[in-house]
Amino acid sequence: MFYATHYAIHPLMKQKPVIDQLKHETKAVQGEATKDKTYVSQNTFSNEATAQEAFARSIEKLLNVTGWSGLSDLTADFSLYDSVGREKPNEPVQVGDYIQIQLPGPTPENWVRVTDVTSREKRVQFTVQPSHDPGSPHLEQTEHFFSEQARSTFQVELVGNTIRAAEIGQDESINNQQPEAGSLGRALVNTIIAEGGWLFYQKFQWKLLTDYLVHL
Repeated sequence: MFYATHYAIHPLMKQKPVIDQLKHETKAVQGEATKDKTYVSQNTFSNEATAQEAFARSIEKLLNVTGWSGLSDLTADFSLYDSVGREKPNEPVQVGDYIQIQLPGPTPENWVRVTDVTSREKRVQFTVQPSHDPGSPHLEQTEHFFSEQARSTFQVELVGNTIRAAEIGQDESINNQQPEAGSLGRALVNTIIAEGGWLFYQKFQWKLLTDYLVHL
């Protein structure tokens, strides 16, 4: 016969994961730690032909980032610029392009640079990283609330009759250290925006976008 033995767990042992999480959050606010976030939507179609047609539209939506503007009154506006800072309205993204992101409300502009575009038969994606303003002489400053090491990949793929769209954020850390952040005021604003983004805004923005990319 086997007897179950119950061991009492000390309260501090139960709290350790919470304590570790708080320590990590503190380091993140100080710009000393990173986070990864992924947002996904999917839509299944009745047959292969319909799915293929819808996937072609998903690719067009993905690469036309200026069409991402106006998803709601509370989402960001996006503008595409070429490698020398000339606006490219309604053109597909290319490696070396810049994207200006204007969040709702009285917030500074944020800039990212397209570092990779990958197109396969059933998966298309592009990756961006925070960057300087292409029209600014201050190349050492990253005009974004995340630091330059962060990456975001926007992706659509076709799996059977299902289209999936994702925003994959990696190594996201707050841009509040000098000289990358620029002024102390911008560093403070970056901290406020990034913390709000991690807690709420990113989920709202990117879920609406991934839904849009799969036609929900």
